[in-house]
Amino acid sequence: MGTLEGKTAVVTGGGTRGIGRATAARLVAEGAHVFITGRRKTELDEAVEAIGPSVTAVPGDITDPADLDRLYDAVRARGKGLDVVFANAATASLATLEQIAEEEVDRILAVNVKGTLFTVQKALPLLNEGASVILNASTSADRGTEMFGLYAASKAAIRTFARTWANELRGRGIRVNAISPGPTDTSGITELVGEENATAFKAREGARVAIGRIGRPEEIAAAVAFLASPDSSYVLGANLYVDGGENQI
Repeated sequence: MGTLEGKTAVVTGGGTRGIGRATAARLVAEGAHVFITGRRKTELDEAVEAIGPSVTAVPGDITDPADLDRLYDAVRARGKGLDVVFANAATASLATLEQIAEEEVDRILAVNVKGTLFTVQKALPLLNEGASVILNASTSADRGTEMFGLYAASKAAIRTFARTWANELRGRGIRVNAISPGPTDTSGITELVGEENATAFKAREGARVAIGRIGRPEEIAAAVAFLASPDSSYVLGANLYVDGGENQI
């Protein structure tokens, strides 16, 4: 028996080869049925094939309220409510203050802030008593990394959401917490810096992390599984750093 036996979970950004897919796999291993969503149907199909029949893929874009409605209609049709939401989907870009364009502000904030907000808001009618909501923040929110200001600001908003929503939903017995991963070996790194720069980027990031390497998606997934489970029943409004000591030492 896993810690989430018989539970129902949603993971946004669950198709990409990174934290979302690793978390979906971990929650399934703990006994949950997991609904995953993302914009790329091919990746969602690959995730279902890799993880197995306890995953349901619902293609969609979290910035589109109609797509979120379709996701939660699928959850509702299962008839067991919703016990875990991992609001994971996000996007990033590299640009200095001088370089940031208006369309990039709109894109980053639409996905990371608006998308996260409506992912959780639209889940509210389905959340069972004792449900757990986990928001994916970032150590970037605490750092002044050059060219990462817009992304960092969006993740600082996520941290604020976790505190506020924890306070607002505690009367329903719903726990809201955040995780803040450090640099993690995902396909998002290649998308951010380009394939030709990815290896050097990972090495550079790993060298400055106290533990001496960047993280693995499975390590982040383990932290999400903890926050999703009854093992974290006394954790509320927290921000769990899973960063190899990056912001701790």
